Amino acid sequence: MKLKKLSQKRWFRILRNKYVLLSLIFAVWMFFFDSNSYFVHRELNGELEELENNKAYFEKEINKDEAIISKLEDTVELEKFARQKYYMKRPNEEIYIVEYDTID
Repeated sequence: MKLKKLSQKRWFRILRNKYVLLSLIFAVWMFFFDSNSYFVHRELNGELEELENNKAYFEKEINKDEAIISKLEDTVELEKFARQKYYMKRPNEEIYIVEYDTID
């Protein structure tokens, strides 16, 4: 008796149609189980966003390095950079490195 009442309902008749049923199964398969599913796309979009952030960071770093390189074309700036960064010295010159003891 329940099956007869159920089969008379409009939504059940629509779902019983083989084309609607196949379309519904196909949609569920594509959304959840396929290799190009929604979840895979969401994960890939996250990776893409992370890579774009990395790209922006490295572009900033490249711009900083290019500014430093353009400053180093001057010989005075080049000498200053070499002395500060690599502790280089002129011949017959002594360098003293002073380190401070910090007490915490």
